[in-house]
Formats: sequence, structure tokens, C-alpha cells
Amino acid sequence: MDSRWLGGQVWNPDADVRLFCLPYAGGGAAAYRGWQRAAPPGVQVVALELPGRGTRLQEAPFLRLAPLIRSLADALTGALDRPYALFGHSMGGLLAFELARALRRRPVRQPEHVFVSAAASPDSPSSRPLLHCAADDEIRAHLAKLGGTPPEVLDNADLMRLMLPVLRADFSVLETYEHRPEPPLATPLTVLGGRGDRIVPPRALDGWRRHTSARSRLCLFPGNHFFLHGARAEVVATVARDLAPVVPPPWVSGAADRYHHRPPPTTAAAVPARSGPPVDRNPGDET
Repeated sequence: MDSRWLGGQVWNPDADVRLFCLPYAGGGAAAYRGWQRAAPPGVQVVALELPGRGTRLQEAPFLRLAPLIRSLADALTGALDRPYALFGHSMGGLLAFELARALRRRPVRQPEHVFVSAAASPDSPSSRPLLHCAADDEIRAHLAKLGGTPPEVLDNADLMRLMLPVLRADFSVLETYEHRPEPPLATPLTVLGGRGDRIVPPRALDGWRRHTSARSRLCLFPGNHFFLHGARAEVVATVARDLAPVVPPPWVSGAADRYHHRPPPTTAAAVPARSGPPVDRNPGDET
């Protein structure tokens, strides 16, 4: 695999399972720092570094989703010799979904699971203002509303000068995206959301059930749009549980306390979905 996409990570050719992770707008591979330590043995967390950020800061970022997805699919095609899953948060959730659809059109191994976090279903209408052509102050205000950028960063003119071009590019990727209907994925889908997320509230996640013909479930966590960071251990434990069928021992039911020093998550109870395949919701997490 082209090392540019690895963001300085060491490729493990002997991993049992690979979890390819895609970042939120303006983010990079560093968004998943610490995930490898929290992951079960045998799982390699591969946080993908997109052009224009991190170790690829000197490269031009993509402005449209289609060529970005083609480049990602090209990069991954030679790295799918082992079972793998896709995980994406916010913008990364849309990328993970469209990447799974792109890989479906290629004669390659298909993902064992797709995880979509803090991303509205791709066919849902967007009411958010267009930001890729907005004034700098509007973008700063939006970042402050999202809650994922420290105030000291927003107030630092030099840092914002570095961040704004890639943010505009990522907003352009999102805001020019047009969903094209296709048959649902045949891959299990787990949708993750923050109970306090005002950008993508839990009700905006229900539509994902239409995009898989396999098992799907919705898991909610404490926190806002960036619950990914505050609830990292719980999120990784949820991912590990869903990957358990393809991860060899010792990751078995009940092992979460050994790796996360806490009891395993409560087993999800299946409830009928209003339409499409069943959706699992953790007890107490119904929206």
C-alpha cells in the first residue's frame, strides 16, 4: 500500500483484520490516535491520511467526492488480502459508505463490516449552510458550534491559516455530493451517534437502515458531534464486538474487561425496524 496514505504508521503485513479509518472534515489520521492501543490483538487500525493534512500537508486536497473515492479505492485495492472493515466519522462516514460501494464494483475482497459515525444518511436532505465558499468568520463560527476545535486554535490566526484551505476543500466534498441510488450494501452496518449531537442528531441516523440488506444497528454514546474522542474506549469496544466473528481468539465474548479494564458492553437487543432489516439498539439508547 502507498505509504502516503498511512500517515507515518507502520504497515503490519501479518494483521488478522484491518480497520481502515477515515477522518472528519479538516481532520487527519491523528483523529484516531490511541485506537491501536485500545484495539483487540490481531486488529490493525489503519488511520488513512488524506491529501492536504498531516504528513500530506503539501499536497492539494480533493474538492469533489468522486475522485477522492477513486483514489482511496485504488490505494486500498492492493491491501485487501486480509479481512477488513471500514470506519468513518462525520465526513469520514460518508467516505466509508461510498468507498464500500466503489469497492463493490471491483473484483476485490469486500469489507466484513462498515461503521458510520456521526453522519446523516446519504439520501437525507441537508439544511446546513454552504461553507466551502463562506467567509473565514463564518467557518470559525461553524467550527465553534461543532465543538471539536479548541478555542485557542480558533483564535490562532497562524493555525487557522493552515486549517482553512483543507476545511474549505472538505466542505466542498460534502456540499457538492449528490447521492445516486444503488442497491443496498450486503455488508453489516453499525451506525454510531452522540446523544447530544446537534449537528447530526440521533433522528438523522435512522435512514441508514435502508442502505444495507444485512444486519444493522444503531449505538448512541454520551457526547456531542465529537463523542468519538470522549467515548473512545466505548466506541472501540463497540467496533471490536462487531468484528468479533472475524477476529481470532483471545478476543471473545467477555474479553473487553481484559483489554479495556471495564465490563463488556451490554448485549444489544434486536427490535423490529420500521422498514428494512432489523436494527439493534443498546438498551436505554432508543431515540
